[in-house]
Amino acid sequence: MKLLTKYQGEVEVENEQIIHFLNGIPGFPFEKEFLILPLPDNEIFFTLQSVNTPGLAFIITNPFNFFKEYQFSLDEQTIEQLDINDVKDVQIMTILTVQDPFIKSTANLQGPIVINTKNKQSKQVILNNLSYHTRHPLFDDNLEMVER
Repeated sequence: MKLLTKYQGEVEVENEQIIHFLNGIPGFPFEKEFLILPLPDNEIFFTLQSVNTPGLAFIITNPFNFFKEYQFSLDEQTIEQLDINDVKDVQIMTILTVQDPFIKSTANLQGPIVINTKNKQSKQVILNNLSYHTRHPLFDDNLEMVER
């Protein structure tokens, strides 16, 4: 099917690419189907594009590219809800707050997106870990990726 997107214009997608958020994502409870699309000429950043609302897309990344020590445990309810049977089937992404200039952009480490890559079920999990915040800087004052 063809899908109009916020950043990539019209793209051709297969139904198998769609990830499903049973309860939507916080702030967007009715947005339940998304695609992860690569940004052109970039291997680190992606868009989480709504299937139903062309103007709704988030810039996301794998948090482990920036925060090596990032870790958390999933509660049993989330594991059951996403039908996770093997940790190898789990992909973690984080939503960015993009700033101008880009070096001031931040990552929401308190609300990671958990994706079961086998069945495409997803959920944005809200962590209770006080070490993580919704706006962790991606870069330090020397314009280098933050290593945490």
